[in-house]
Amino acid sequence: MRTDERIRAEEQGTETPIPHTLSASTIIGDPVVNEYGEDLGKIEELMIDLDNGRVAYAVLSFGGLFGIGDKLFAVPLEAMRVDPENHRFVLDIDRERLEEAPGFDKDDWPDASDLEYRRSVFVYYGHEPYWE
Repeated sequence: MRTDERIRAEEQGTETPIPHTLSASTIIGDPVVNEYGEDLGKIEELMIDLDNGRVAYAVLSFGGLFGIGDKLFAVPLEAMRVDPENHRFVLDIDRERLEEAPGFDKDDWPDASDLEYRRSVFVYYGHEPYWE
């Protein structure tokens, strides 16, 4: 394990090194939990910002039963951390706050190029928009 990987693993309280890159297919479908281990859903999609060459946000599905009635949420990747030992992401938010987050329906996705929408997502989760 390289020194920088070991330091980041120690900072995260894990023995497993935190990966520098992951493929989209590896991330899509990964579970998301909060700091208490409560299930917050799974990552459905990654929205790519082609102008800036990075992930704009992850789309998280939450609620419903067996995928029916799920509400979708745009969540900045910066708001989550990787838990490599459990192959999941951790979002530092409680279930009630997520339920109150601005979401959307699977048949009515927001315009990912709308910077005001994306800004509201980043602000809701307490992160500065990376493009500003």
